[in-house]
Amino acid sequence: MSTQQRTATLTIDGKTVEFPVMVGTHGNDVIDIRTLGGKTGLFTYDSGFLSTASCQSHITFIDGDKGELLYRGYPIEQLAEKCSFLEVAYLLRNGELPNKQQKEHFEDVIRHHTLVHDQLTRFYNGFRRDAHPMAVIVGVVGALSAFYHQGFDYSDVEMRDVCFNRIIAKLPTIVALAYRYNTGLPFMYPRNDLDYTSNFMYQMFGVPCEEYKPNPVLSRALDIIFTLHADHEQNASTSTVRLAGSSGANPFACVAAGIACLWGPAHGGANEACLKMLEEIGDVAHVGEYIARAKDKSDSFKLMGFGHRVYKNFDPRAKLMGKVCADVLAELGLENDRLFKLAKALEKIALEDDYFIEKKLYPNVDFYSGIVQKALGIPTAMFTCIFALARTAGWLAQWEEMLTDPEYKIGRPRQLYVGPARRDVPELAKR
Repeated sequence: MSTQQRTATLTIDGKTVEFPVMVGTHGNDVIDIRTLGGKTGLFTYDSGFLSTASCQSHITFIDGDKGELLYRGYPIEQLAEKCSFLEVAYLLRNGELPNKQQKEHFEDVIRHHTLVHDQLTRFYNGFRRDAHPMAVIVGVVGALSAFYHQGFDYSDVEMRDVCFNRIIAKLPTIVALAYRYNTGLPFMYPRNDLDYTSNFMYQMFGVPCEEYKPNPVLSRALDIIFTLHADHEQNASTSTVRLAGSSGANPFACVAAGIACLWGPAHGGANEACLKMLEEIGDVAHVGEYIARAKDKSDSFKLMGFGHRVYKNFDPRAKLMGKVCADVLAELGLENDRLFKLAKALEKIALEDDYFIEKKLYPNVDFYSGIVQKALGIPTAMFTCIFALARTAGWLAQWEEMLTDPEYKIGRPRQLYVGPARRDVPELAKR
């Protein structure tokens, strides 16, 4: 980031004030309005923060018009092809990809911190058996702060290192335990001989009475899914983590807040909604009918998995997810899967139909991820938990970046008050 000599001029009631223009590596330039209140007595109004930069960040960049996603400058396509999720997690936090020695050390540290405190496993028994797994992991992740709460100075890089490693290592175990509890299966302890993603699948699907052998194709597919969801700029859940962290809250509470935000159907729950939509359509023969409904403004039906608030071109993650989907279904002998055929038919229309082209409604990452996860045996209610597991790497990187920013302040958005004017409370007899 650099500040050029360029300025923006604002004229209010005949008075002219100037603000510097800040220039980043990529993307839109930004008008620095931090002195606006002091100079004019006014604030800006930007509902949903559509035109407001809340921070400076080195981590992730999205070009929605080009359909480009970069982690620390690296294209998501290259990272998904050449790196594991743990390498990407290391990159997000440290700014550079690990060398061979750093990679081996980081993987070893994570592998040996996957166990959770035995008392933490008893928390699961306090939830209803049919509780939504997202409700469970919000509570359990937040509860980690009750186990690791003494002597942590988050201004110390070594303390942040411990917290990052601890949470990244334990999230797969916490998520898998939520699934096992929900299904009545016995808890499976992690295995140190397995890689990160295979270990998670073992804890999800292994049973004590027989040996579990990870399928490398399926493990690699899920690892790519983790990479595609690891970070995504200043989205709602990331902004929630940053805002919570700005108060000095511990990282376990901040991540729990991010999980709670991610649970919303407009955010992390979109892939679940997309799969339900495909089930509703049912068959390729019904595609035309539902496309017509999607175009009809008087019809409440919405075509889920198309369009994105940021991407005005093809979501690059969707292209990768489509390939992953094909690989998984081929490995499992499900090439003729009904939902996959249906998804391909919908995608073809979206890329050729003038209505979708004009409105730039291209398939997004959620469009295929639900099909992939279902094929892997992951139930629909767990989809957002998988998202949370992956996004934790980005959340923690963003949390640490915020804490180490010399301009860091506690978040305090302004408002435009439109309620009643000041008034006096009348006597009871006159109410």
